[in-house]
Amino acid sequence: MDASGESKSKTPTVVKLTPIDATPSTFKDYGQVIEASPDGDEFGPHDAQLDLSRGIPRFYIMHLENRLENRPLEFSMITYHASVTQCLGSIGGHVWYLGVAKPSIVDSNEVKDGNNKKAVQSRCGHLYVPPAVEDVQVFKVSGSKFLKLNRGTWHAGPLFKAETMDFYNLELSNTNVIDHTTHNFIKNNGVVFSTEE
Repeated sequence: MDASGESKSKTPTVVKLTPIDATPSTFKDYGQVIEASPDGDEFGPHDAQLDLSRGIPRFYIMHLENRLENRPLEFSMITYHASVTQCLGSIGGHVWYLGVAKPSIVDSNEVKDGNNKKAVQSRCGHLYVPPAVEDVQVFKVSGSKFLKLNRGTWHAGPLFKAETMDFYNLELSNTNVIDHTTHNFIKNNGVVFSTEE
């Protein structure tokens, strides 16, 4: 606060991230990269390992718009879903980006044992550790593939340069109503992330 008692807004620090190409090996800590396979292949580890057991699955197409011309690929909020895996993919195989951090949901027994003092309670009721700035990565997705996010994977996006893009999304019917925990990096850490190639 200044002498008048009013708080001055501080400009957030910009953290520049270089995108990592999303491949099965580079994305394994966050989920899976699912690529095209021949028709008739049997189910195996290369297929999306889904957990849709806690509700009614919802598969839909999201139409997203960039409201600003030449909008930078930036984000300051990151979200996770504790009860479901989520799948996202661009219709048409266009290039897009996703900010991520590893899942940080905490078992309540760990907190009782005093092993995790940084845990906070989400509005959904479970405990988690907020993501650290240095743990955030950005992945670039292109071509005929989609991302399957593990339960609890923090994510920001999809981000893209085009004016509009359509994405298919598989989650639960009420994921964004009752299973949506968000961390605000500007408010909590004073940073915004910028994707630069």
